[in-house]
Order: sequence, then structure tokens, then C-alpha cells
Amino acid sequence: MALKVAIVGLPNVGKSTLFNALTQTAQAQAANYPFCTIEPNVGDVAVPELRLEKLAAVAGSKEIIPARINFVDVAGLVRGASKGEGLGNQFLANIRDCDAVAFVSRCFEDDDITHVEGRIDPLSDLDIIETELMLADLESLEKRVPNLEKRARQDKDSANTLRLANLALERLNAGRPARTAEVDPEDEKAWHMLQLLTALPALYVCNVDEASADKGNAYSDKVAQRAAADGANTVVISAQIESEVAMLAPEERTEFLAALGLEEPGLNRLIHEAYRLLGLQTYFTVGPKEARAWTIHVGDTAPQAAGVIHTDFEKGFIRAETIAFDDFVKLNGEAGAKEAGKMRSEGKEYIVKDGDVMHFRFNV
Repeated sequence: MALKVAIVGLPNVGKSTLFNALTQTAQAQAANYPFCTIEPNVGDVAVPELRLEKLAAVAGSKEIIPARINFVDVAGLVRGASKGEGLGNQFLANIRDCDAVAFVSRCFEDDDITHVEGRIDPLSDLDIIETELMLADLESLEKRVPNLEKRARQDKDSANTLRLANLALERLNAGRPARTAEVDPEDEKAWHMLQLLTALPALYVCNVDEASADKGNAYSDKVAQRAAADGANTVVISAQIESEVAMLAPEERTEFLAALGLEEPGLNRLIHEAYRLLGLQTYFTVGPKEARAWTIHVGDTAPQAAGVIHTDFEKGFIRAETIAFDDFVKLNGEAGAKEAGKMRSEGKEYIVKDGDVMHFRFNV
């Protein structure tokens, strides 16, 4: 399951610094001037998963393969971007094929780093970004609706698409993002096909100064209140600290974070929040060759989970030999779990649980 999260914000809020830390590279040019990101950078990041290492240790796996998530660093947006200001709306298209949007807001003061609006106001920053995305959605829908109206008279699918487009227009014209619309489960696929920027799930990322990395500050508190009102989640991160952590050897990171009062890197929290936002969870396959994490949606059945590995697994699914993570570790692997009666044979209706260790039986 290829997941993509767009990193969006005004210039100089720390987007590229955050992206560099996420990918542990210097792919994105972090510089103190607007539009330093000229092409969208895409970074492939391993999902932090401590359970995977424990499973590999028990099973003696030769290789550990974590799940992956892609982050897209989009060029800084400015007021009027949807009408061509700054670098214009050419980069908005880079967001359309993403699964979620991380809105990065500047929640720190630094006279050496200019703000494109000349002031530090994270709520105003969020309003500008959201407004530009809504304007881009309005323009897209207003172009499509006339053709949909013509086709809707004879085509049932077009009529349904038109109904959903009008639902989105109703929310956007009221000054609200499309994700606030109530969409029936049976319409989710057609709704997604509209490719609305503001229909994507949103995560608010507060980029704070080093001293505020553990508990946040007055700026991030305001963003958290805004997120709660919007039904979104908030993550407090110091992008500068994260970039420093990324350059350290693994054995040095724990001590460095502890000195700052942090239990884990903020980037881990960001990735896990993105998973929660998208309703995702993890199951594992474990053996002597490899221990591997697989990403699925909460509520997926065993055949659907098998299909993430290969479509043939889902088509020919017979059963899934399943062990809970805690049982696998406590009972020293598959043999011990089986002997203790903790290995279950689950059928097509089984709803996979987070942390399940699974082995699929299927017909070719």
C-alpha cells in the first residue's frame, strides 16, 4: 500500500527542514528565502516499528523490512497562489494524488528567518493555505459542473458525480473545506475521484523552537484549539531538532532526546499520527528469511490483508494462521504459540487486528 502525505505551508515555515529530517537527506534545499523548493521532492520513509525488531529477534530473521510512507515536499504557497501569485498553482496538482495533507505552521520567533507575511501568526498562515486550496477546488469544480449537467440527463454515474460535486461546492462556498461534508460510505469512491485538495484528511504540524519541543508553546496551543474545532489532529515538532537527530548515529539519539525531555523523535509521532488519521494499522509476516510489516486499513478482512502482499493471495485465500504479537514474543515464536494453543486458523470473515502475525494459505 503506497501512502503519500503532502507537506504544505507558506515559505520559510520549516517545510523543507522537516522534509530533510524525515528522509534523513539533504534532498530539499532548506534556505532562508521563498520558493527554494522548485520541484516537489518525494521522500520514501520507513515507518518506525519497534515490534518488528522484536519479532525478527525471536524468529532469527535475516532481514527486517518495515512499511513505507512517502512524503512530498510541495513548494511554499503564498496568498493568491490559486490565481498565479508566487509560483502559482502549478504545484497544487502535486497534492491531488496524495492520501493526506500535513499543514506546517510556523510556531516560533526568529528575527533571522523572514516571514512572507511579515508577522508570526500560525492561524492566519493556516487560513491562507486552506483558502488557496479551497479556491483551487472551486475553480476545478466550476469547470466540470457544466459538462456533468449535460451528461447527467442520460448517465447515472454522471448524475451521481454531479450530486457530489454540488455537495462539495456547497461546503466550499460556505468557506469550509470539502472534508467537512458528510459523504455516505457508498459514495466514498466517487467522492475520491473528484480529486479535491480540501477533501484530503488534514494533520496540523506545529514547528516550534527547541525550548518548546516537549510541551509546545502559546502558538501551538492556538493551532491545537483550531485542530480540535476542525476535527483534526496536531503534532508539535521542532524541525531544527529533528534535523539534528537525523544526523546522529542511532545509539546517540536516545541520549540526545532524553536531554531535551523527549521520549522519541517528533517525526515518529508525525508518522504514527498520519497512520491514525488515515485509519491504518500494521500486521506482520515473520520467518527465517525476513520479518516484514504490512500496512492495511482498520477493519480489513484476512483476504484483504493477504491481497496487500499479492492479489493472488486474496483471490485464492483459504485461511490465515494467526498469532497475536504478544503471544508470538512471549511464547518464543510460532512453535511455542502453536503448542500453547495460541495459533488460530482464521477464515475469510476474520477482521485483522493491529499487530497480528499472519501466515496465509491459498490456492494458486
